[in-house]
This record gives sequence, C-alpha cells and structure tokens, in this order.
Amino acid sequence: MQLQKKLQAGVLLKRYKRFLADITTEAGESITIHCPNTGSMKNCQKAGSRVWYSDSENPKRKYACTWEFVEVDERHIVGINTGLANKLVHEAIAADRIDELAGYESLRTEVAYGEQKSRIDLLLKGRVSDPDALCYVEVKNVSLGLGDGLGSFPDAVTTRGQKHLQELLHMHTLGHRAVLLFCVQHSGIQRITPADNIDPEYGRLLREVVSKGVEVLAYRVEFDLQNSRVTLREKLPVLLN
Repeated sequence: MQLQKKLQAGVLLKRYKRFLADITTEAGESITIHCPNTGSMKNCQKAGSRVWYSDSENPKRKYACTWEFVEVDERHIVGINTGLANKLVHEAIAADRIDELAGYESLRTEVAYGEQKSRIDLLLKGRVSDPDALCYVEVKNVSLGLGDGLGSFPDAVTTRGQKHLQELLHMHTLGHRAVLLFCVQHSGIQRITPADNIDPEYGRLLREVVSKGVEVLAYRVEFDLQNSRVTLREKLPVLLN
C-alpha cells in the first residue's frame, strides 16, 4: 500500500489524553499531532523514540498531522494507526496475498451483522463452487511486542473485542465462515498469542470460539517507510496452547 501522504520523521516527547502526542520535528519544532489509537499502546510510547507522521495539509483540522509509526527498542518498526489495519487487509485480500481468503467474488466493508448490532470489518461473498458463500472477517491490529519475537493482543481490556468474538461464533453457527485476522504492524513479531495477563476473558473466548470452528489467522506487515509504503504479506503462527 502506498500511503497517500509522504511520511515525515520526528522524536516523541509524550502521548497524552489518548488521542494526542507531542513530538519534535526534524526541523526542531515542537508540535502536537493526532494519535489514531484508542489502546494503551503498551511498549510503543517511550519518550525519545523516533516516530513517523503524515501531514493532511488540511487547514480545517485542529491537528493536521497524524502519528503513523514508531521505532521501538531502537530497531523495530511498529504501526500505531489502527485504522490502517483494515486497509492493509483489504488490499492483501484483493491482491490474493492471503491464501486462506482467496477466490471470493466480492468484498464489502463495514457491513451490519450479528445479534449485538455490530459491523463486520470485511464481508467476502461468492465462490465458484458456492455463489452464496459468505465469509465474515474481523481485523485486529497487533502492536504489542513482548520480546524474543513474541507478540500479543490485546494491549488493554477490550469488551468490544470480546463481543466481536461472540459475533463471529454466531455467524459460524449459522453455517458461514468466520475469521479473526490479526494484522501485525510490528517488524519484530514472529508469532502471536492472546494477552491473557491483560485480558484473560478475551483469551478464554478466543480459545473457545476457535475450538468451535472460528478461524484465526495472523499476517505481518513489511515496512518501507523511506518510500511511504507498507504491505501485508507474511503469515505468522498463532499460539493458543
């Protein structure tokens, strides 16, 4: 995916009020930028870290710039813009880079579904063997690295994420494919596990729904920040035991 705006670099001063971050630009100017991440951003907001941001060049926005990526442990790149995850997965499916989700005739986004007034991130429909086949895909952004190649989700308690697991299981019981896809925006993560120490209920529900037929996948992003390009490409193992 080619990002719409060229990335600019800076240094993180602090993140606060969830949606704001102060940085120092390469020109030495201190500015406040938008932080598009509602999670805790555990291990991703250390003062002094190198960051990359985009400039909307929109004078009507109170904070024209958006925080996109951060360097952690002075070597790994992490995408903190959770809104980018759905776009990356959408592009990867359309380009047939996710084998498990290839072969569908149509792809829709943000479709109302389920028993709890939810919206599925991606709805795939129609295959050669079954024109009415449906596949519900829920996307989760992974940014929490624990070291030694291990990453986990979530980085904070997520009742919304728990609800999504319940909705996926419901669609599976109705005879449809239901898939949870972890979009891993962390260059140092090589395998994924549920963050039981952070949200044990999410971990319990994830194992339950998978045991009943919900599929779980994880794919990692490749970063080319110099050219403002990111691509979802590499499949990773998900560890549930």
